[in-house]
Amino acid sequence: MKTTKMPGPSAAERRLHTRHRARTTVYITSPQGAKRLCKAINLSATGVFVETTNLGLRKGQQVELAFAINLGTVTKLHRRTAVVAHVSRGGTGLMMDAFAVR
Repeated sequence: MKTTKMPGPSAAERRLHTRHRARTTVYITSPQGAKRLCKAINLSATGVFVETTNLGLRKGQQVELAFAINLGTVTKLHRRTAVVAHVSRGGTGLMMDAFAVR
C-alpha cells in the first residue's frame, strides 16, 4: 500500500497506512473519565491526529475513541482503544488498535 508523506521534519516516513484528511469529530474518553469532543485532522487505519487544547494526556496513556465515518449512503460508527503516541501544541496523535472493536 502506498503511503502519503505529510510535511514535517522527518526525512523517512514510518507509517504503514496512508493518512487521509478527516472531516469527523472524535469523542475521547480519558482514563480519568474526562470526555471531550475533538476535531480529527487526519486519519488512517491505525491512527488519528486530533486538534486538542490541554486534555492532560501523556504519551503512553490509553484512551477510548468513538467516531463516525460517512461512506456516502452509510455512516459507520467506530469505537476503538488507542494509545497516546505524541502530544504537541497543535494536537494529539493517537495510535489505535485496528482490530480492537468495542
